[in-house]
Amino acid sequence: MKPELSRLASQIKLFSDGADEKTLYEMNDTPWIAGMTTNPSLMRKAGVTDYRGFAKKVLEKIREKPISFEVFADDLAGMKSQADEIKTWGKNVYVKIPVVNSEGKSTQSIVRELSQAGVKLNITALFTFEQVLETCQSLKGGAPSLVSIFAGRLADSGIDPLPLATASAAACAWAGPDVELLWASTREVYNIQQAIDTGCKVITAPADVLKKLSGLGKTPMDLCLDTVRTFKSDSIASGFAL
Repeated sequence: MKPELSRLASQIKLFSDGADEKTLYEMNDTPWIAGMTTNPSLMRKAGVTDYRGFAKKVLEKIREKPISFEVFADDLAGMKSQADEIKTWGKNVYVKIPVVNSEGKSTQSIVRELSQAGVKLNITALFTFEQVLETCQSLKGGAPSLVSIFAGRLADSGIDPLPLATASAAACAWAGPDVELLWASTREVYNIQQAIDTGCKVITAPADVLKKLSGLGKTPMDLCLDTVRTFKSDSIASGFAL
């Protein structure tokens, strides 16, 4: 492992975000990948139509590293019922629950109930500190859990996610060592360093972003030459002439 990659992996848990079956297995076999996350949208993108069948097939190979599977019911009773099933699929499974449903109703009641009953949770789609604080209060003293702030989507809307990440890291620390802050919706490799600097314990990123970590350690001049040489080779390959 490259020294730079070893340093990153020692400072933050690197999770792979996606639902492509082949990529999931590849990431599971990569030593410096600590876990995986999925969601219904990523499953749809990957062409998954049998949720239960897909999850159970994946879990035949991914047995140790933590992996999150999300409920897709929109009412709290339905979420609770799905969570009760999903938790049985494997000891490494985290049940992913959105912080609100599609109508904006808080899920904290079932988050608290499930966590205190020993169900490992990944609370997802958090965008405000109020959501983080309420979630930490629900998870405190419960099962190991992840609190997923969507830093990348905040940045996409022109909002700096760093203040939220920093404040959220403190809230999760207050809740205890089993409540870990996760930086989600990662857009670029530099987000990993930002997540480390703000105190996140975990970052999940698409496999194509994680694969860019092979470029760690390159100098600005290395990057400059790589870029210009790519321009040159593509111009030649295209047969450009003036």
